Amino acid sequence: MLFAIGDYLAGILVGILTTFAVRLCVAPGMDMVVAMVIGMTAGMVVHVVVGFLLAPFVGMFETMMPGSVIGMYGGMFFAMRDSMGAGSTTALSAAIVGGAFGAIVVFAVRTYDRILHGTVLDTGE
Repeated sequence: MLFAIGDYLAGILVGILTTFAVRLCVAPGMDMVVAMVIGMTAGMVVHVVVGFLLAPFVGMFETMMPGSVIGMYGGMFFAMRDSMGAGSTTALSAAIVGGAFGAIVVFAVRTYDRILHGTVLDTGE
């Protein structure tokens, strides 16, 4: 149970930090394609740094797989939103959106991982 909580906290942290990194780099009115490339790059850097820092505590797969999706796609989504000027008006609302996106991605990756593993039976060996 503690590892699951750690997975979600790691994903939420990556989402929040990606949102803030994108807000620092992307200005309203910026070309959307350029903004998305900048956002994707910022998100990937954030996820690699945070992922390597948290991997010893909750596991490499559990931090890097959801983190890569959160960083890359979240970075592009947040950059697109911010370049259109449709982003969150306060830092708190941006953090909530980033954290929610991180939690949703972690839930999706954990669910997909569970589907791939299927039913596990303990044979006692």
